[in-house]
Amino acid sequence: MNYQNCIFDLYGTLADIHTEENSPQLWAHMADYYRRHGAPWQPEELQAAYLRLVGELEGGASSGGDAHEAHPEIQIERVFQALYRERGVDAGMELAVQTGLEFRQQSTQYIRLYDGAAELLRALRASGRGVWLLSNAQAIFTRWELDQLGLTPLFDGIYLSSDYGCKKPDPHFFQALLQDHAIPAETAVMVGNDGACDIRGAQAVGLSTVYIRSNISPKEPLPQADHVLEAMDLNRVKAILMEA
Repeated sequence: MNYQNCIFDLYGTLADIHTEENSPQLWAHMADYYRRHGAPWQPEELQAAYLRLVGELEGGASSGGDAHEAHPEIQIERVFQALYRERGVDAGMELAVQTGLEFRQQSTQYIRLYDGAAELLRALRASGRGVWLLSNAQAIFTRWELDQLGLTPLFDGIYLSSDYGCKKPDPHFFQALLQDHAIPAETAVMVGNDGACDIRGAQAVGLSTVYIRSNISPKEPLPQADHVLEAMDLNRVKAILMEA
């Protein structure tokens, strides 16, 4: 199989991240942040209002994802904007985005690349392959994180679920990338750490697959991927993709 186009998940595949959105310290900090911008909230009621608004935007259903995915099928900046408006502040989108970034930075315990991630992407691009990101993620969080990690210029295109209103494993999300760039599915491979979202989702649209079990992979049986790595090893992934 000649993998001319390599599509990557981000969190748990290229980058290791740990977020904590339930800490009292976070909500105390965010209540103070809102107060300083004219919107008085108590920490507990702010957290409750945040969860209520997320549920309303999701149609009353939980995202079911890990915290690092941060409700990828909605646009989270609308929640931060609504929290101002519920306290009588006519906040524009710029302030809503700034508030969202403050929330993300305060709730993130760490974010770092797995060993060999940047080298893998550079090697693939140097070989003439297309390198793409397809991530269940909030654009206002993830674009900043990609810049901080130095990954933005290493992709030929970046696809984040909050921009599309759907998330992996929805075939429409995969097809958006393939159709935008006229990529035949048989020339592409999906690399990810989630058996349902990354592997079975990719297989449903005809992509080859590489599964990596990482420290933040879902608790699940190993999927039936073309290549299965039972532990994080991006050097091995590079060998698979470059040899194919």
